[in-house]
Amino acid sequence: MSQADNFFNLDALDQGLSRQLSKGMSTRIFAGKDAMISIVRIEPNMTGSIHSHPQEQWGLCIRGSGKRFQGSETFDINTGDFWRTPGGVEHGFTAGRDGALIYDVFAPPREEYTKKGSGFG
Repeated sequence: MSQADNFFNLDALDQGLSRQLSKGMSTRIFAGKDAMISIVRIEPNMTGSIHSHPQEQWGLCIRGSGKRFQGSETFDINTGDFWRTPGGVEHGFTAGRDGALIYDVFAPPREEYTKKGSGFG
């Protein structure tokens, strides 16, 4: 494998494994051995379903804004905000009026995200 295979661009929509999470919410997934990155694009005012998984998840709002639902609380999110979601905690996101671009890291990788499909799990 060439080292060039380890370099990516945030806006290159032809890279990574594409997955439609829900209406108006898609991701490109980049899986490694011990961690996984998911670049989530959310259209304005769209909401993903509340879900949970055993993996720890870190999220960073690269662009846009929205509301993060985590556990029993809701948090206003803006560009530059980041958060940690422990495994097993229910969570979801609704994008603001300009949509959102979220950089998620999962550790360990989510098995269901290593193959084509749709949905959160």
